Amino acid sequence: MKKLLLLACIMGTTLLTQAQPPKGDAKPGTTYGAKITADNAKPASELPALVKDDESKTPVKIIGKVVDVCSKKGCWAKVQINDKETAFVKMKDYGFFLPTAVKGKTVVIDGEAYVETTSVEELRHYAEDAKKSKEEIDAITEPGKQLRVTATGIRVVEGS
Repeated sequence: MKKLLLLACIMGTTLLTQAQPPKGDAKPGTTYGAKITADNAKPASELPALVKDDESKTPVKIIGKVVDVCSKKGCWAKVQINDKETAFVKMKDYGFFLPTAVKGKTVVIDGEAYVETTSVEELRHYAEDAKKSKEEIDAITEPGKQLRVTATGIRVVEGS
């Protein structure tokens, strides 16, 4: 019985430490996921023109400013496209995560972009991750179309 309790404690501690975003300052030159360069990256503002509205995936390499990042695990980020629009970025197969320090920094993202209809439940989940108020979360009542990127690699190119 004691061995089982000890094993449960070890597993619980392991899970808790894995549920944190990675530590670090996200300094220029730092890469998360696959090693990539900034060569041939297009501005994030061009992303809507590159992607069709039919949920097909388009290979992209974009450069843009991170405006938000998951505070729980670093499992998603939002990149500024223009004054009103952002792209939602998830890491391919949850293969890597971003530190919260990447918020406000310019990054290059290599991956696939597409438009997706996101459920109310999922939108509320992301709002909770972003520590939005209960009122803001409750105000989400309809699914929404999101410009998304599944990233294979992200490289910090400029600090804030």
